[in-house]
Formats: sequence, C-alpha cells, structure tokens
Amino acid sequence: MRISWLASFVHKWLALIIGIQIFIWIATGLFFTVVPIEQVRSEHRIRDLQPAVLSAADLTAVPGAIAGNQAPIRLTVENRPEGVRIVADYADGTAALFDARTGARLSPLDSEAALAIARARIATEVPVASSELVTTATPEYRGALPAWRIAFNEPSKLAVYVGANNGQVTARRSELWRVYDFLWALHIMDYQEHENFNHAPIIIVSALAFLSTIAGIALIPYRFRWRRKKPASA
Repeated sequence: MRISWLASFVHKWLALIIGIQIFIWIATGLFFTVVPIEQVRSEHRIRDLQPAVLSAADLTAVPGAIAGNQAPIRLTVENRPEGVRIVADYADGTAALFDARTGARLSPLDSEAALAIARARIATEVPVASSELVTTATPEYRGALPAWRIAFNEPSKLAVYVGANNGQVTARRSELWRVYDFLWALHIMDYQEHENFNHAPIIIVSALAFLSTIAGIALIPYRFRWRRKKPASA
C-alpha cells in the first residue's frame, strides 16, 4: 500500500498545482484544432490575381537597379498588379524596390502607395481606419521593418502590413488572429513574445504533468484491486 499511497499523493497534489495549466492546454488545443488556420491567417481574404507574362521590355531597367546602388545579393523580378517591380535584397538585411521599366527607386513607400498595394491584394472595400508606419517589432508583427500598418474599418478589425522597402504584404492580422495569438501565448506560457516554447516554466510544468500522469497510471491496478475486494451490498 505504500506505493499506492505515494502514487495517490503525487497524482493529487501535482494535478492540483498544475491543473489550471493543463486545462488551458486542453481548451486552447481544442480551439486550435477547431478553427482553420487559413481563416486565422486571413488567407480567404486574399484576392485572386491573374498571372501575367513578362516581356523583355519589362526587364530593361535591371542593370540600372544594380549599378546605381549598393550591390545586392539577390534580385527578384515580380509582375505585380501595379506593374513589374524589382526587389533588391542587400547583405545588411535591407531591401529596395524599383520600377523594372524605368529603373526608378520606389522605396521607401509612402502611406498612399502602401494602401494601394493592400487594396490590390486584400478583398475589402471598406474605408481605412488608420495608417501608421511601424518601425519596431511588436507581438502582433515581427516581419520586415519598416512597414505600413493599414487598418480597415470592419468588424474583423483587419490590419494589413506592407513592407515599406519591398512593397510586399508581409502580414495580415484580424481579431481572430489576435485571439489565436493570445491563446497561443497561454498555451506555450510565453506571455511576452508569444513564440518561445523552449523555456523553463513550460518544461517544468510539462515534466510535472508527465509525473502526475505516470502516478495516475500506477494507481490503476490498485483501484481495480480495491473494487474487487469491496464486499457486495446486501
């Protein structure tokens, strides 16, 4: 009976200590499995863009984009709704956007250019609620900086981030995404950055949950034995 008492003691007290976090894991895990990740990422709001064919005339400014600025480590030619663009990526992590036909540098983009890019790629016709330039990473956005945050006046509180240097839609954030991100922070127990699940608190709680489970499994034979020995009622 010593083993059963110890297993019962460990199981009950560990479950009491970490019970709230276990409940959070179950509840948030259920949410993650029920809600499609495509809706969380607002992928259903992306406009269907027809593929366009590039011609030699669209690439005449490529040499100028290289010669007139610092040497890039990568050039990407993209046929976008607003025209053919060249994205130059540099060794220091920065980027620049050029018009592929004229060679004119388009970055950094202003708010009107960023809004035009957002509207061309996101299916929404509602007015803009706000537009601000983001220069530091936040829990909501950790993409390329600086970036324009274009918030639309709609129930989902959709915000579209457009890179000021590369002219790309780098993130889409809705109220559903914010709820998901909050629950994810609770799930991985990272309440500041919402992305690190290799830290001491979650490792400790996971280990305690494992021990509590093992103790509960160890109790199963004793529970069945106790039921077999229990006398039948008259």
